[in-house]
Amino acid sequence: MITKTNNILNVKNDIIKTLLYFEVFQYPLTKPEIDSYSLFSKKEVDAALQNLIAENLVKKEKGFYTISLTKEQINKRIQGNKRAEKMMLKAKNMSRFIGNFPFVRAVFVSGSLSKGYFEKDDDIDYFIITKNNRLWSARTFLVVFKKIFLLNSKKYFCINYFMSEENLIIAEKNRFTATECVTLKPMFGSNTFQKLIENNTWILDYFPNFKVKTDGEKIKKSFFKYLFERILSGKIGDFLERNFMKITQKHQQRKFKKKLKKYEFDLAFKGDENTSKHHPQNHQIKTIVLLNEKIKVFNKKFGFNIPLEKAHYD
Repeated sequence: MITKTNNILNVKNDIIKTLLYFEVFQYPLTKPEIDSYSLFSKKEVDAALQNLIAENLVKKEKGFYTISLTKEQINKRIQGNKRAEKMMLKAKNMSRFIGNFPFVRAVFVSGSLSKGYFEKDDDIDYFIITKNNRLWSARTFLVVFKKIFLLNSKKYFCINYFMSEENLIIAEKNRFTATECVTLKPMFGSNTFQKLIENNTWILDYFPNFKVKTDGEKIKKSFFKYLFERILSGKIGDFLERNFMKITQKHQQRKFKKKLKKYEFDLAFKGDENTSKHHPQNHQIKTIVLLNEKIKVFNKKFGFNIPLEKAHYD
């Protein structure tokens, strides 16, 4: 039986872990944000948060809650939020453009912009869902466009994660991937976001208060897109698909494999018929490592026993 005291402690642990997670990114949270990332009800969070403030374990500044971030970092978030509002229009227009490429079925904004934040040197990241058995073709067409017409600039065109519509199961189940999923911004593609969550119900183990967002706009097939997909629907398309995957994977191995440990490379550049990741910075591993370091420091300093975050990379 869970006593009232134990429950309050569990809520406190949950709030602190959430704040520490976002402090990895130097990002203070608002009360509604804490509620949405919590395992507990709004009422329970209200009581525990006021308790943490009274104990000087959590600070409130300009409507933001933090454990150790400074006023300068809070102001930085405010400026980043304003920048993000302006960048979302650019992201929507670019998402519409990406949606017109052959075999693209849905486009989401991911990364920092999906969380309502953007710095001057940030990129706009996209999470893209493709037609089954044509993921590598869609990826290659987009990469070729970026290299030729954008001179390989990824500022507004960082296409780093692809999944096929027939296999939307995310293998790595941890706080990082759960956070990335719930903060995705659907731009184009009907019913795809709902399907993504239905195929990854483990996300609700982290964020039960999460509400499924409205899907993006429906992608209308242009004549060019219809024709191109029709031409590449048979054996020629199958041949190109296999070879695009082989060429891309060989290039990634040549460029990055010696720089990373095997498990890091396998995670950052996961690739098969249904998935393509291109994450050279390996934020997933780094974020969880930094979060656990922060938890250990907090536990030791204040006598808490907040559990460390499990990676579940396999």
